[in-house]
Amino acid sequence: MPEGDTLHRAANALQPLVGQQITAISLHPRAQATRVAETVDGHTLESVTARGKNLILRFSGGITVRSHLRMSGSWRLRPRTDTTIGSPWLILRGDNWEGVLTGGPVLELHTRALARLGPDILATPPDIDAMLARLRGADPTRTLGETLQDQDLVAGIGNMWMAETLWHTQTSPWHRLRDIDEPTRRLILQTAADRMRAAVDSGREPRKQAHGRAGRPCARCGTRIRSWGQGDANRIAYWCPTCQPGPEPAVPPHLG
Repeated sequence: MPEGDTLHRAANALQPLVGQQITAISLHPRAQATRVAETVDGHTLESVTARGKNLILRFSGGITVRSHLRMSGSWRLRPRTDTTIGSPWLILRGDNWEGVLTGGPVLELHTRALARLGPDILATPPDIDAMLARLRGADPTRTLGETLQDQDLVAGIGNMWMAETLWHTQTSPWHRLRDIDEPTRRLILQTAADRMRAAVDSGREPRKQAHGRAGRPCARCGTRIRSWGQGDANRIAYWCPTCQPGPEPAVPPHLG
């Protein structure tokens, strides 16, 4: 799933369209049903920003569009072609460039969903104190891995950045939130903010050390990286049992 850094990179990429009068089209039937293209067509794109895993596009006339990429959507900027291939959700055409949304199942003419979000991990600067305050009010029995991905608490961290951040801070995703003290929580959040900001500024994600590396040796100690699903959503956690000591699930050895 695209995470906060992906959306911030997308917002940066689409900046050449800001200030342009937009020609908008949708070819995907579900996107056409949202009426986003016909609503923004002919309006000027005033800003493109990201918050958490959401892209927010503001147009003249007070029109606002929210895009969420879910599991596999993507935004990209390309030279204007005036031709289309496939069924993109949305094409925003300026004078010389066009932004293309493919596979983006959430496209709305409002931003009501943003009201529930926690502070953005990629805000400049990130409000770590506000995030910690939300964590203090969270369910203390949930695992740390699940908690970090709760967008109501902290916006922008997904499964990949959870795994990578906890690997770098040498913290097990299987700790209960109640077992993580305030200084360690602060360290984890600051590490996530710093590493995700570096990924935005560099324009690419760093090499993975834990996520997606189940069964491969840990880069620090050589122990085999393990993986197992967490919570009701069964999101896969990746961790090194040696470098990230703590409670672990009952994973059969041949599956870990």
